[in-house]
Order: sequence, then C-alpha cells, then structure tokens
Amino acid sequence: MLEELVSNEKVIGVKQSRKALRDGRAVKVFLACDADPAVTAPIAQLCGAQSIPVNEEIGMAQLGRACGITVGASVVALLKQR
Repeated sequence: MLEELVSNEKVIGVKQSRKALRDGRAVKVFLACDADPAVTAPIAQLCGAQSIPVNEEIGMAQLGRACGITVGASVVALLKQR
C-alpha cells in the first residue's frame, strides 16, 4: 500500500488534493486516520461524489514519511499516470 505513495506521481496536502480531484487528475486518495475530521471530511465527500477510492488506514506521520517529507500529511492524492 505504501509502495504506491513512493513510486507514483502524487500531490500532498488538502489544497493540492482538492484541486487534483476537481481537475479529474486523482485516482486514489489517502486520508490520515489520525487527522482532524474537519480537514479530511470535505475531501472524503469529494471522493465519494466522484467514486474515487479512499484509504484511511495510515497515520499522518507514516503518510508523510512515505511521501518523503519530514512532517505528517493529512491528505495525499495519487495522480493519473501520464
């Protein structure tokens, strides 16, 4: 599961993920299980409306490490392959 985050093109963060969802570029979204629901709920709703798969099994610190950043990440969106 985390291999996807390491090897695929992605955007990190709420704003970038929301934009990727609106633009139709996201194919899967990771929401940190320990993130504030006020932050992740709107993204989860967007994903539901667009039938984008959501994974909510990983914590913020783990998501951040998998993406190669030193801080936690609450939302990460995998992008369509070019």
